[in-house]
Amino acid sequence: MILSLSEISTVGATFEEDVKAYSAAGFDAIGLWEFKLPEDDDANIALLREYGLGVAVCVPAVPSILQLAIPGMEGPADPGDRIAALCASVSRLAAYDPECIACLTGPLGGRSIEEGFEVVTGGLALVAEAAHSAAVRVGFEPIHVSQRESAGFVHTLADTDLLLATVGSHEIGVLIDTYHVWDDPMVLSWIAANPDRIAGVHVCDWPSRDRTDRVLPGDGISQTGVIIAALAAAGWEGALDVEIFSTPELFWGLPVDEAARAAYAAISALA
Repeated sequence: MILSLSEISTVGATFEEDVKAYSAAGFDAIGLWEFKLPEDDDANIALLREYGLGVAVCVPAVPSILQLAIPGMEGPADPGDRIAALCASVSRLAAYDPECIACLTGPLGGRSIEEGFEVVTGGLALVAEAAHSAAVRVGFEPIHVSQRESAGFVHTLADTDLLLATVGSHEIGVLIDTYHVWDDPMVLSWIAANPDRIAGVHVCDWPSRDRTDRVLPGDGISQTGVIIAALAAAGWEGALDVEIFSTPELFWGLPVDEAARAAYAAISALA
């Protein structure tokens, strides 16, 4: 499997600093976050090639159909504006030849499940059209129930299957994030049965049930190693994209070079 580090893990560094540090640490790929990308895509792609990095999961500037309730990531409130932004990001980020472009529902924000489902499926159909035109895959990400009010209302792989069956697009696969699905009872059987539907993989660990930050894979309580083994057994040969949300007092406080080396050591021990 390919080893990758997602740029949110070194949130305070620039795109150029990330590229140089990730390459030096030994990573094969980088998980791009659009908010970090300079405007000149040709120059960005040239830098990635210079340092020998492929692209794993791309996270758009507006990654969800419904407005997020994550400080600093809220974005526009109107779903139509969000869908338009997401479609534009799909068209832009396709030039980086990523494994997939991430997408999630966002929280209901006072809507009923039925209302949210209708808005999201309609939005995903438009995103799928943009993905088809750009010849790129979208990875839909189910969100852990603990983040229902901030990030998304589709939590299980079973509900993900229902949502994507309604959309009915081959352009949209599933983005497996070990943080979100590690305690889904069907995660291992789902991976075994659906390897071709996996569009991307985000990897980290829960430090404990009473914390909301993330730690390096293998350093917490979630079954990250077991999930990685299941992916390998199912034939997954894509990227394991380490994605750490933290605080300045913890992982986010590390210099980019140190953070990249620590992340590489952690994921290479499990891959």
